[in-house]
Amino acid sequence: MDRAQKEKVVEELGQIFESSGVVVVAHYAGLTVADMQNLRAKAREAGAAVRVAKNRLAKIALEGKPCESMGDLLSGMTVLTYSEDPVAAAKVAEDYSKENDTYEILGGAMGENALDRAGVTAVSKMPSREELIATIAGMLGAPASNIAGAIGAPASNIASILSTVEEKAEAA
Repeated sequence: MDRAQKEKVVEELGQIFESSGVVVVAHYAGLTVADMQNLRAKAREAGAAVRVAKNRLAKIALEGKPCESMGDLLSGMTVLTYSEDPVAAAKVAEDYSKENDTYEILGGAMGENALDRAGVTAVSKMPSREELIATIAGMLGAPASNIAGAIGAPASNIASILSTVEEKAEAA
C-alpha cells in the first residue's frame, strides 16, 4: 500500500468515525471468509457496515475525532462495525458474537462516549430508531381512540342503566 492509498484509507476512516452514531471494535481472529461475509450481510440488512483496517491507520484517523478515546481498543486483528443509527451496529455485533465464539467484542464509541464490552451490550438492548418512531406514533394515536371511547361510553352506560331499571320494573 503506497502513501496515497494510506491517505485515502485514513480519510475514509475519519469520515466513518465522524458520521457514525456508534462504532464497535471487535477481534476477528479465527473467522473464515464465509463468516466475515455473513457478518457483512447481517450488518447490511440492519443498516450498518463492517470495515477491516490497519490499526495504525485507524489510530491516525481517530486523531481529533469525538471518539478518539477508543484508540486503545485497536490492537491485534480488529474489525469495525459502524452505523449512523446509534443502535444498529451494536445489535449486529452483539448478535453475531452470540453465534460465533471467535468474534470477540472489545468495546467501541458512541459519539464522545467510549464504550466497554458491557456498554456495547447495553446499547444493543436499546430500541432502534424505527422502533422508537413506531412507539411514538402509537402514543400519538392512543389519545384519539381514548376520546372516541369516552364519548361513546355515556350513551352505553345510560342504555345499560335503563335496561336494568326496566328489568326491575317488569319483575315487580
